Amino acid sequence: MLGEYRISGRRASDIAASVERGVASGDLPPGHVLPPMRELAALLGVNPNTVAAAYRTLRERGVIETAGRRGSRVRPRPASTARGSLRVEAPPGVRDLGDGNPDPALLPRLGEALAAAAEAYGRAPGLYGDASVVPRFAELARAGLDADGVPAGPVAVASGSLDAIERVLTAHLKPGDAVAVEDPGWGALLDLVPALGMRVVPVALDEEGPLPGDVERALRAGVRALVVTDRAQNPTGATVGAGRAGELRSVLAEHPGVLLIEDDHGHGIVDLPVHPLAGVTERWAFVRSVSKAYGPDLRVAVLAGDGLTVDRVTGRQRLGPGWVSALLQRTVAHLWETEAVDAAVVDRSYGERRDALVRALRERGIAAYGRTGMNVWVPVSDETGAVARMLHSGWAVAPGARFRMTSPQGIRLTVSSLSAADIGPLADAVAAAAPAARPVSYG
Repeated sequence: MLGEYRISGRRASDIAASVERGVASGDLPPGHVLPPMRELAALLGVNPNTVAAAYRTLRERGVIETAGRRGSRVRPRPASTARGSLRVEAPPGVRDLGDGNPDPALLPRLGEALAAAAEAYGRAPGLYGDASVVPRFAELARAGLDADGVPAGPVAVASGSLDAIERVLTAHLKPGDAVAVEDPGWGALLDLVPALGMRVVPVALDEEGPLPGDVERALRAGVRALVVTDRAQNPTGATVGAGRAGELRSVLAEHPGVLLIEDDHGHGIVDLPVHPLAGVTERWAFVRSVSKAYGPDLRVAVLAGDGLTVDRVTGRQRLGPGWVSALLQRTVAHLWETEAVDAAVVDRSYGERRDALVRALRERGIAAYGRTGMNVWVPVSDETGAVARMLHSGWAVAPGARFRMTSPQGIRLTVSSLSAADIGPLADAVAAAAPAARPVSYG
């Protein structure tokens, strides 16, 4: 059962450390079954309670998992290489459609906003002990959330969507807990959940968002949290409409103890209303970042939620970074006040490129999806081959492996840098690189 590796130790901490050394060295690989507690206790000459304490520590750290009579086994380790690195570097002369970046031409100029923030700082420099959320930022953020129907609740600030989601997950969940996420979905989130020692449960989606039946099955299977993208889902462009939101609320109402996290990163680039699910469950968080509309380097995200969730997040935040820079908060507040971004204009610009590409691909017999946002998802039968052929044709695209768990293969194309003249040649290249694939559930 243990092969050549021998677990050692007389104390619980030593036994746990021995197992962790075996896992780190690869001598105890993922899925390896550990000895029953009484058997290991007899081998080590210790009390079974000592081994039980060691196994409990290992479970809490996310090193092992216990499945009843099937015993304890080493958990799958988090990917040592982030999915974001599964990209194709575009050599000279190759167009890069795989980076997922917004169009710089649609981002606002920050000079005026930064100057206004600096002026305010000059009058009242940020000091230790100040409120973690700038009052004007909180006022504007809450007004926007109110207008979109997000339930009343306190507001916090995080350093981007992923930071907010991580803080909410760790505020309520522990290693070994299951988290339901969209598949295909945001690669960074698919990396984050196992890195926290939690288990990813895939949920299928279509252009209206997560499928209620899949969500129901995941909840019945015992997932502790559900993460939903409200608009411009990455990579498919799905957006939760009113009808789907109603269906999902009905499902969630039967599971009030689940933690609901909504990611509205499409705010400012999608001119469709958001239909929040928040408020159905006891614990919820609604995250709204500014990265896509105002620029990825503005590491600011609004976090609204129930009182306990926000209190836990801000309490832990105070023990780490403390707060998100008031200079950044004031910069974003100024951008909001001056309406520096017109969502209708941005949405129209991305939409014209995205819709033109989807039409061109479908005219060539290629299934393609991209209801909102800046990406188009194309199902393929062999994504490795498709990526290689696209590169040979002068286009670098994102391999679907960055976004998938159990869903069918695909490639993602970001339309931000495309012109009208690019659509035809690009569609021809995709048609040649990826023979027509059968439409799937997320279209």
